[in-house]
Formats: sequence, C-alpha cells, structure tokens
Amino acid sequence: MPARTPHKMRVIFVTAASEDQAVTIARTLVGERLAACVNIVGPVRSIYRWRDEVKDDREYLLIIKTRAMLYMKVETRVREMHTYEVPEVLALNADRGSPPYIQWMLDTTGPPRGHANKGLSRPATSHRGRSR
Repeated sequence: MPARTPHKMRVIFVTAASEDQAVTIARTLVGERLAACVNIVGPVRSIYRWRDEVKDDREYLLIIKTRAMLYMKVETRVREMHTYEVPEVLALNADRGSPPYIQWMLDTTGPPRGHANKGLSRPATSHRGRSR
C-alpha cells in the first residue's frame, strides 16, 4: 500500500512560453536541490483570459516534485527566471506515494546529508526498465 505522506510533498505546475525556458527552469530547480524531478510536457494548448482578451497559446507544462517546505523557495525561483508577468505556479498536496519514490524525493531535495546521498540513484520509473 502506498505510504501516506501528510504535508511532506508538493506537486507544482508551472507553464512556460518555450521549451528552452522550461528546460532552464527545470535544470535550475533540480540543480539547486529545490526539486527532485521536473517533467516537461508539451507543447500544450492553453486557452485563458488575460487583460480582458481570450488567448490561445502553445506552452510547455512543468510538473515539479518537491518537499512541501520548499514551496516558497520554488515559487520565488520560478518567478525570478520566468518571462511572464504573472507566471502560473500552482501547488497540490501529494499525500500518498510509493515509499521508495517518496524516500528518493526527500533524499534529493533540501541540503545534502553528508555521505547518506552518495550512490543514491533514482528508482526505475517505467515498465521499460529505464531510470532517469
């Protein structure tokens, strides 16, 4: 049974105007240990209202997995790097997950823990046996 993780994890959605911007944000968040993993999906089609006009744009969706306690740092960092006047930064609680994945996510975010993280690799994530 998946482990309950009350208020430990967040999944954050961010949209970006280009794949290059999405990659820059993703690499920065992972590189700074603010996120364990960022998936980039796209292009996606976004239809929204902005300045009293209906817009229809192609964007890239970032799905960011992180610790709940890092949310404000992630939001701040995204806003620093983003080109949008009002970037989408929308967080959802993740209250259940596979125990090995949760442990990996917790181990790869936040400050390094001495030698405890050395040799840790991400668990395989697909039926094809590849790991990321």
